[in-house]
Amino acid sequence: MIEHIDKLVDAGIDSLKIEGRGKSAYYVAVITNAYRNAVDLYLKDPQHYQAPPWLVEETRKISHRAYSTGFFFGRPENGQFYGSSGYIRQWDIAAVVQGYAGGRLLCIQRNRFFKGDTLEALIPRGGCMPLIAGALFDGDGNPIDSTPHPLMPFQIPFDHPLPQGTILRIQRPENSR
Repeated sequence: MIEHIDKLVDAGIDSLKIEGRGKSAYYVAVITNAYRNAVDLYLKDPQHYQAPPWLVEETRKISHRAYSTGFFFGRPENGQFYGSSGYIRQWDIAAVVQGYAGGRLLCIQRNRFFKGDTLEALIPRGGCMPLIAGALFDGDGNPIDSTPHPLMPFQIPFDHPLPQGTILRIQRPENSR
């Protein structure tokens, strides 16, 4: 419903609940960030609200089932999907930024990735930006080729700090799940 924030407000809705029970921190962070940005954009110019494509895309970068608008626009002729009840998952959280020092982001690994991989930084209350892992260093500053150990601290060179809590994610090939 992120594309229909204006219609939700017109219907009298003045608060949204993001379902987080049983969901990952990544899911809650991405969806909350997307809807927060959408509501803020609506409030800036209610008469011309249109969800930007990047916000709509955000809702597809988490593990999810096929989306529908439910019963909001009447009987959902195509609202229930019987072909597959499986989840669609094309992105993984790779790391979380903990700080910045000496021209490097200080991070904690969440899923393995490799030097040279293209990541995407999801900035809290902001947008996304690409980040190429051109070099990687372990927590002690030694060069490494990948982040193979769960929750390992590592460093990645970057030209400016990113806020603590910034999520670094990686797109996975379709056949990897």
